[in-house]
Amino acid sequence: MERIQKYLSHLQNALNLLSLSDVRQVIDMVMSAYENDKQIFAIGNGGSASTASHIGCDLGKGTVSVPGGGSIPARKRFRAISLTDNVATMTAWSNDTSYDDIFVEQLKNLVNSGDLIIGISVSGNSENVVRAMQYAKAMGCDVIAWTGMDGGKMGEISDLSVTVESDQYGPVEDVHLVLNHILHAWISEELVSRNA
Repeated sequence: MERIQKYLSHLQNALNLLSLSDVRQVIDMVMSAYENDKQIFAIGNGGSASTASHIGCDLGKGTVSVPGGGSIPARKRFRAISLTDNVATMTAWSNDTSYDDIFVEQLKNLVNSGDLIIGISVSGNSENVVRAMQYAKAMGCDVIAWTGMDGGKMGEISDLSVTVESDQYGPVEDVHLVLNHILHAWISEELVSRNA
């Protein structure tokens, strides 16, 4: 029981230290991309890769879903893409060039100036995410970092860095998933209020 409580206490502390103004800025940047018909790309490795997939799903599908199934046909949709989901493309680039290029090479096919990149990494130093963020910035994109620890390289190069104050992978990844659900819930409520 003590180990369980220790983990939960650490997680609660990380949530309590989260900057609500930074979270609100993420929402504003995502909504700006939506309103300006820009693409939103999410990237990460390991557990952060699954969070990137979750972001793509929640923005792409969850924002037009209705309770009980179906969708709202007239609602404008988010152009959200998780670059962690195409295994064939990722492994081809990894095999033929370098694992460090699996995201930047996909961006070269897809990204346009003004698009939004959400890079996710507990350490903030995942080289493939860093390279993709650097490329996106050079292309005139907005770049958000979701990190832990001290924010790492991603925190330094991003336009906005949401850094979870923890050096433990589990709680940081938990908070990143909470961030995604806050983003989805806020946007869903906002879109409903606009159509009311």
